[in-house]
Amino acid sequence: MTRIQANLLLLLAGAMWGMGFVAQSSAMGSIGPFVFIGLRFTLATLAVLPFAIREGRRARQKLTMRNWLAFLWVGLMMLGAIVFQQVGLLYTTVTNSGFLTGLYVVMTPLFAVVLFRNWPHPIVWPAALTAFAGIWFLSGGAIDRLTVGDWLTVLAGGFCAMQVIFIARAASGTGRPITLAVTQFAICAVTGLAIAFIHEPIDWSAIRIAAPEIAYAGIFSGGIAFTLQVIGQRYTSAAQAAIFLSSEALFAALFGALILGERLPPSGFLGCSLIFAAILAVEVLPALLVRDRASETA
Repeated sequence: MTRIQANLLLLLAGAMWGMGFVAQSSAMGSIGPFVFIGLRFTLATLAVLPFAIREGRRARQKLTMRNWLAFLWVGLMMLGAIVFQQVGLLYTTVTNSGFLTGLYVVMTPLFAVVLFRNWPHPIVWPAALTAFAGIWFLSGGAIDRLTVGDWLTVLAGGFCAMQVIFIARAASGTGRPITLAVTQFAICAVTGLAIAFIHEPIDWSAIRIAAPEIAYAGIFSGGIAFTLQVIGQRYTSAAQAAIFLSSEALFAALFGALILGERLPPSGFLGCSLIFAAILAVEVLPALLVRDRASETA
């Protein structure tokens, strides 16, 4: 596979994730958030499970109990992100959800400093200020105008950041990314269904109405998009992968406008642009600076 083909796969993954925000929002008109989470990740688990089984058969070493506990912890972080994002969509727009979730890219190095004294590249600090300026403009120039859904989505971004940190520290060395994905999906599926059975009505006619959104979010923006990410990142650089994958926020805004008729005021577009610029700065500029220094010393 060429690098161009790999980048196209990553772009497709970003588009699937962006469209997933529309599916998540639309489904809330028929079913509760936990019913949606449970059914979505049940499908995601079933979609990716065959690949995880194949990965396990080819693995040279078995996973230890410590590995499984690390997978469980990462899965709980993903669960927190999914729950707050899904509930947040009851009170905010697809566009806001897409961009505010993307704040995890800025939060990740900040949390790493607080938790583990792992100091990031200096570009992170101006990027963080840029991102928070973006939140200001996205809210209409007043933080108190952010909705409950917006704040829940920011919290979801925090859980995403924690997930990324602990994958890097405890789970990435296992060489079993698809198994980790299935573990996360299964945790979200079981927990979502358990909470739904206790706190939400199970209306099968409503589930049938929301079936297309559930299927898309589970199979495509869940299982298939993750698999495309894994495949694509084997053939391209991290900096290029970040550019294409972070496009999910732009696709969320695009599909929100095309399908749901959402519109942003000019200040909202400025806020989205600042947040997107911060995301790209954190991911891309450090790699570019390292490359330039290497070329100068060569």
